[in-house]
Amino acid sequence: MNRMIRRAAAFSLILVLALLVRATWVQFYEGRALADDTDNRRNAIRTYAQPLGNIVVAGHPVTGSAPTEGGDLRYRRTYTDGPLYAAVTGYTSQSYAPTLLEGVHRDALNGTDPRLRTVLDTVTGARSAPGDVITTIDPDVQRAGYEALGGKKGAAVAVDPGTGRILGVVSTPSYDPSELTDANTAAAAWKRLTGDPDEPLTNRALRRPLPPGSTFKLVVAAAALEEGLYGSVDEPTDSPDPYRMPDTSRNLTNENPSAPCEDATLRTALRHSCNNVFGKLAVDLGQDRLRAMAERFGFNDSEQDVPVRAHPSVYPEDMDRPSTALTGIGQFDVTATPLQMAMVSAALANGGELVAPHMVSRVTDGGGDVLRDYDGEATSRRIVGTATAAQLRSAMETVVREGTGTNARIPGVTVGGKTGTAQHGENNSRTPYAWFTSYATSPENGRQVAVAVVVEQSDAARSEVSGNGLAAPVARAMMRAALEG
Repeated sequence: MNRMIRRAAAFSLILVLALLVRATWVQFYEGRALADDTDNRRNAIRTYAQPLGNIVVAGHPVTGSAPTEGGDLRYRRTYTDGPLYAAVTGYTSQSYAPTLLEGVHRDALNGTDPRLRTVLDTVTGARSAPGDVITTIDPDVQRAGYEALGGKKGAAVAVDPGTGRILGVVSTPSYDPSELTDANTAAAAWKRLTGDPDEPLTNRALRRPLPPGSTFKLVVAAAALEEGLYGSVDEPTDSPDPYRMPDTSRNLTNENPSAPCEDATLRTALRHSCNNVFGKLAVDLGQDRLRAMAERFGFNDSEQDVPVRAHPSVYPEDMDRPSTALTGIGQFDVTATPLQMAMVSAALANGGELVAPHMVSRVTDGGGDVLRDYDGEATSRRIVGTATAAQLRSAMETVVREGTGTNARIPGVTVGGKTGTAQHGENNSRTPYAWFTSYATSPENGRQVAVAVVVEQSDAARSEVSGNGLAAPVARAMMRAALEG
């Protein structure tokens, strides 16, 4: 009997030790993972136990917090002009993971960022007062782009070339983030929004890369000048019209067969958007040199943060010569976001130097003290020489003054741009994408802005889809707002 008792006691001791080891493991090694688990209800209770910090545009918060009625979550997020700023703020929800600025800066906004802790917070264990996110967005530019896009499916980005401050980020159709904030109503809104074929939750400005069409010809022209293929934008090129793509029996033709594209100068080729010139230039340069230039502008950058992570724009590799020719006109597997094409124009407008784009100026604590200064951290890099940038600006101004971009003209303002109409679908069976990338400079106050616009779909007839017809007016509205504000 004593032996049985001893065995039972030993077995019970082993069980107790196992429980102690497991409890210690959970407490000290798995505790943080369990605390951070998205299914841990305590996190949501803590997040919404007090009002959140705000996302601020031009000194005014475009977010807020409101008391809930019942339940264990005391507050919910609210939005002012939610659809207007949705492509900037994203949403923070009681049911779904936060996105965009709400997601990138959630710790500062909900008070859990260690930088917010005061000595008293450390002693008492109290939660810190939340911080605020101060954006670079200009409300006039944002509204101008949103209203100009109207019911079209598209996006636009406006950047200050000299500072890299993003003045506008617009994606349409938009949605109201307030629909997703309350756990009682979010599920129905989520089902409707995710089931919408127009994809309103997609940020087309930062995360929807599409074929850039002829706007990419600016990158090709920059490579041709920097690599010394031609000495200026007014030197005739060696460009047969039509251009027979190498190793094929296929001709690369032009949209306007009567345009003076044979052996055209780069200025004329940009003005009339001559496919033969830029297809041949791409082959003459070769994919490696053209890719190198594209990457200088920001293509193939998988870590492009503004501080929201933007989807990479792509210049492909391992192509044959016909495919390389098609990349010269922004087709084949070349893709770009509006942010990327705004960066191209911004670099040229800024004398060939690209200042890193960013849409947050600073993050502050509840008292306004700066936790991080994005404006002060903005870096720059040289993309092309000042002479190349000046020549391409001159050619872009010709495009707007007397070429394919006349709808971007602003009286009394220097405007340069490049249109693009990118094929969509197999054998171009679907409505093309209309692009416009541009910059404008005010001689009165010296202000500058660079804007890129893409219209994916509109009510216009297919024959009327063009960068000048659909995208240039949106860019003009945003540029005018930026220069006059």
